Parts: sequence; structure tokens; C-alpha cells
Amino acid sequence: MKIKLDENIPLRLASRLRALNHDVHTAGDEGLSGARDAEIWGAVQSDGSFFITQDLDFSDTRKFAPGSHCGILLVRLQNPSRQALIDRIGSLFHSENVETWSRCFVVTTERKVRVRRPGR
Repeated sequence: MKIKLDENIPLRLASRLRALNHDVHTAGDEGLSGARDAEIWGAVQSDGSFFITQDLDFSDTRKFAPGSHCGILLVRLQNPSRQALIDRIGSLFHSENVETWSRCFVVTTERKVRVRRPGR
């Protein structure tokens, strides 16, 4: 899976996901640190990546409707320490069939995963 990590996701996650054979790029890798959301979203769209973020600006499913992009994972942890983010996202990529999340809008908390699929 081709993945782009927003700058609010720990860099150490990139190597963990690469070890699972994902093609992972970070906002920082691409010179997008500090970039506006529209610029980051444009890069995500142009390279066809699944996007992982904590940024609530990407939470509006009317604007980011399932099927209109390659997929978004919005991470909503109560205590989003770097280690908690790495552990939660890493665990999802081990336990879930994330390939089925293509073109979906996915939200995860510590306990739940909600997947909105295109057309629903």
C-alpha cells in the first residue's frame, strides 16, 4: 500500500510500516513540513496515497467523501503520545486487512475502528 504520513504522525512509524512492505512517505520527506493542508492534500491526491493523520481539518466526510480519494485514516486517541500513536497504528496494520481500506474514510480510537466505504 502506498502511504503518506502527515507531519503529526511520528516518523518512527514509517520504518515500522515499511517493514510490513508498505511504500511509506512522510510530509517531511517531501518538503511539506509546515505546509498548508491544501498543499499536503494536493500531494496526497497527486501520488495516490493512503493518508494517515490526526488533523481534524481532514475529518469532514462531506469534503473528503469515501471514494473521492485513495483513503484516509484519522487517528483520534485521548492521549496521543508518540508511542501510543505508533502502537495503535502499528497494531492496526498487523491485525486489520488494511488493503480493504482503499478509497475509504477510516477513524480509529484506542478501542474502535470505523470504516466508511464509498457509496454508503
